[in-house]
Amino acid sequence: MTNQDEELLARVREMRERCSGPKQIARALGLRPAQATALVRRVAEAAQAHTAPDERTVVGCWVNVGWSAGLGMAEAPDWAAADRLGGDPDSEAGGFAQVLLARQERASKVTVTGFLVDVYCLGVKNVTGPEVMGSGSLTSYVPTYYSAFDHPPLSIGVEQAQAIVHDAVAYARSLGFEPTADFADAAVHLGAPPDDRPAIGFGKDGKPFYFSGPYDDPRKVVQTLERTCGTGNYHYVAHL
Repeated sequence: MTNQDEELLARVREMRERCSGPKQIARALGLRPAQATALVRRVAEAAQAHTAPDERTVVGCWVNVGWSAGLGMAEAPDWAAADRLGGDPDSEAGGFAQVLLARQERASKVTVTGFLVDVYCLGVKNVTGPEVMGSGSLTSYVPTYYSAFDHPPLSIGVEQAQAIVHDAVAYARSLGFEPTADFADAAVHLGAPPDDRPAIGFGKDGKPFYFSGPYDDPRKVVQTLERTCGTGNYHYVAHL
């Protein structure tokens, strides 16, 4: 890039900081509208590249209906009220929160990150992404991500998503379980929850409840619960 190009980009950056639009920039700098638009895009992409993933604009955030079934939600009444199946003890989604977050990547791109959370025992079992896709693809990606559920997902705030994921990880760690190995890379895009977040009571009805999955080692999980919780202080459904 020549000094002249750098100077032009710097002038465009200054004008964008003053909220000037591409047409105004084109007139002021004697550029064609297409040139001004391209320079505005370059300035925006450069700024985005220097923005931490968890500080980028949230495009959307979702969780499955029924995620709060069996959890202690007394300190999070608004979140509980929004989950219309949360009070159903037989909810098909009981025990799992499938959280999806989309943040702005570039002008026409988004970064999508998903978390499969066992809210009764094991914490984050799986992550999806972070995956970069066109903004228009998000409309079809969201229902596909939640296709295993009978109901469309709930739109939630990023603070709620952060609380569900990070606090479930902390709960699982207190029981002796670590999140999936890819969690740290995905968590960079989620960000940390605020200090004043509502408290969620994890575990089913106040106790750890383990339901074995196809890739678990059930015997090891139950042995860990026996060591960290003690006999009678947890429940499980598994073939040992």
